[in-house]
Amino acid sequence: MSELVTGEAVALELRPAKVPSRALAVLLDLIVAMIVYIGVTIGLVAATASLDEAAQIALSIATFLLLLVGAPIAVETLSHGRSLGKMACGLRVVRDDGGPIRFRHALVRGALGVVEILMTFGVVACISSLVSARGRRLGDVFAGTLVVRERVPVGQARFIPPPPPWLSGRFAELDLSAVPDGLWLAVRQYLTRMQQLDPQVSWAMAEQLATDLANRTGTPAPQGIPPAAYLAAVAQERQAREARRAFAEHAASSVPGAPGTFAPPAPGAPHGYGPSAPGAPYGYGQGYAPPVPHQGYVPPVPQAPAPPAPYQPVPPVPTVMYPPPVEQAPAPAPVPPPAPTAERPSTGFVPPA
Repeated sequence: MSELVTGEAVALELRPAKVPSRALAVLLDLIVAMIVYIGVTIGLVAATASLDEAAQIALSIATFLLLLVGAPIAVETLSHGRSLGKMACGLRVVRDDGGPIRFRHALVRGALGVVEILMTFGVVACISSLVSARGRRLGDVFAGTLVVRERVPVGQARFIPPPPPWLSGRFAELDLSAVPDGLWLAVRQYLTRMQQLDPQVSWAMAEQLATDLANRTGTPAPQGIPPAAYLAAVAQERQAREARRAFAEHAASSVPGAPGTFAPPAPGAPHGYGPSAPGAPYGYGQGYAPPVPHQGYVPPVPQAPAPPAPYQPVPPVPTVMYPPPVEQAPAPAPVPPPAPTAERPSTGFVPPA
């Protein structure tokens, strides 16, 4: 693990590539370059058979420099540090501050790579990589670059376990300004891997880290708290402070003229907040009200759970008695149909045709 610091004072944790993975990536790049070089050379020999010997030598030198030196430089510049072999092995070339490389970085690496890799068959590059703490060859040293592992196994990415709820916010007043970044990195690595350690070894490491952290803060660790829980609570407090600081800086820089952002103080101005008119209150300037003091985050105070309510039996529900059905009056008897009437006698009248 290598810790780099960017121009914004942000610590980056990068994994430098080891010599075997880098050698495999270089071997793949050389195989591809040699295949292309042999094919182009055969084509040039067939196409320039009528030229004189000096012209053929000049074309051979130009082809060698173009394919074995210029092509790797162009590929690393356009791909921001990823050649074919590095993409296959999951590697990338970055600057010392963690940023992407540019043409000048790729040019220095490629020019020195001719001496380190091609002329000495990689012996100088291997020796310099083994001697360097971060596995850098001479081209990386002079170019200010570093080859890192871009692909990390998923099983190695772990999160810091949270502290017990009754420790959240307990170390809000602790001074963490004197704790170095190396100690924070050791605490974080321990918290993410403490479940994989032997219990006795884990307890001893936690006690040592807790003692170092207490010495840096100037406040002894509270009695009766396991060292691992103490480390987790302090690490959570540091993360919370960094998040609040980043949010406050982003809010102050994104809104121009927002409360809490002040102009540079004028010479002789009282309180350093700008020129003030005679009789202006508080000396903050004409028509400027004093800013409201920032209220820091106050962690919630853990409360004891409320006692359960005493058991009270539920009174029985009285049974509802339904009234008896009401008797209905009998239906009236049906009325018989009227008797048929007798047929009328015929008068013998026949209607005219």
